[in-house]
Amino acid sequence: MKYLQGAALAAGILGSATAFGQTAGNGAAAPSTQPPTSSAAGISRLSGSDQDFVNNAAVGGLFEVEAGKVAEKKASNPQVRKFAARMVHDHSEADNKLKQVVSAEGGTVPNELDQDHQQELKQITSQQGPDFDRNYMQMMVKDHDTDAQAFGKAEQTLQDPHLKQFAAQTLKVIEQHDKLAHQITDKMAAK
Repeated sequence: MKYLQGAALAAGILGSATAFGQTAGNGAAAPSTQPPTSSAAGISRLSGSDQDFVNNAAVGGLFEVEAGKVAEKKASNPQVRKFAARMVHDHSEADNKLKQVVSAEGGTVPNELDQDHQQELKQITSQQGPDFDRNYMQMMVKDHDTDAQAFGKAEQTLQDPHLKQFAAQTLKVIEQHDKLAHQITDKMAAK
């Protein structure tokens, strides 16, 4: 997610911060001074801090999907490719679930990467072979460590009950991703 940088996945997200897209920040959502977001359905019923969580989770999840697609093609290690495919699947499901929850509350969900995540994706795309595998997995460890903390905090502090449920469900998936990312990284380091 950086919230998922580098967002998983309630119905299946993601995380970054980076499960929240995990690499474009410190993982903590800054309090919003903006009024609730309006949408085509009307005025959002999400608080500013809840909308901040949504923004970070969505961008982080998008990053996980895009980075996963790159890793599916570029990874030389079969475990890394399998992990990447799971990131694409789980974060896509979580992103869809987040959109449903937010839409029901009249809120909006970002649908493109922010500048930090675009830059990180560009950087990882330029790498090859074992260097790519190592750097991608290190990014996934960092992102999921950060996302697990961010989603754990969000589970306690979000105001919207449906968004809080999403965070709790997604946290379980993020923790699975985090454990798997650590295992793969440890195996690669032992070789």
